[in-house]
Amino acid sequence: MALARLHGGPLDGQIIPLDDVERQSLIVPYSETQVTYRREGEASNTGASDGPTEVAFWFVEAGDDINPSDD
Repeated sequence: MALARLHGGPLDGQIIPLDDVERQSLIVPYSETQVTYRREGEASNTGASDGPTEVAFWFVEAGDDINPSDD
C-alpha cells in the first residue's frame, strides 16, 4: 500500500491511503466542498523493507472559500 502525505491547505499533515502511486493529483472532500492537491516529486520508501511508499502532495485550491468555524 502507498500513502499520500498532504502539505498545505486545510488538510496539512494528513496522511491518506493512495491507490495509485503514479497519480498526479488528488481531489479530497473537505466539509461541504472539496480540495485539490497536486503531486510534487518522486515517491519515497520504494524499497521492499523501508516501510510504505509515500508520495508528497501539495495544496492547489479549494472548491469554495474555506472559513474556519467561529466555535
